[in-house]
Amino acid sequence: MTVKIKVYSDYVCPFCFIAEAPLKEAIKGKDVDVEWMPFELRPYPAETLKPEGDYLQSTWENSVYPMAKHFGVNIVLPRVSPQPYTHLAFEGYQYAKEQGKGNAYNQRMLTAFFQEEQDIGDIDVLTKLAEELELDPTEYRHALEARKYKEAHQKALQHAYQEANIQAVPTFIIGETEVKGMHPQEDLEEIVNNEISKQKKEINFKGMACGPDGC
Repeated sequence: MTVKIKVYSDYVCPFCFIAEAPLKEAIKGKDVDVEWMPFELRPYPAETLKPEGDYLQSTWENSVYPMAKHFGVNIVLPRVSPQPYTHLAFEGYQYAKEQGKGNAYNQRMLTAFFQEEQDIGDIDVLTKLAEELELDPTEYRHALEARKYKEAHQKALQHAYQEANIQAVPTFIIGETEVKGMHPQEDLEEIVNNEISKQKKEINFKGMACGPDGC
């Protein structure tokens, strides 16, 4: 049986971007289904962070860059100031999911921000990125301008904040196991294997037989 993996993340969270590397290796060749789940760290109108601030500079120098180097991930502190709100990008994610390109869209948002320093809060930028993924740019732009997926996104946030009780990202729900924060490939792989084993044990064939009245 397929193990379901939910990854709660925000497009402005560097650890969410870095976390893709060990996860990708951990699930290689395994029967899993990965779904990226929206989570806004600083929803509008909360103030977003500024890259020139001492807090971000210190966090990146002491934590983000060393971790990215360890996992072999190319990443830069984007100079977009202040950092963009991500609700429009996430509304676009809902559209992309309908088109069967949700995971590819998610990856493109992260690389656009953390490798190319693009403003993923700008509709023009988002539309260009969507077009790169061969999504209909006119339809995509209209969906964002009309806020067609606002309700769907709000429901996704409600699920993350209230139902799943996610407190920080990245958070992984691997089968029945919740994993908070960054973890090496070996840890994630062990959890995935354990969840695969548990699912196999759920099917108990012992004693199954057919009788005169049927099976």
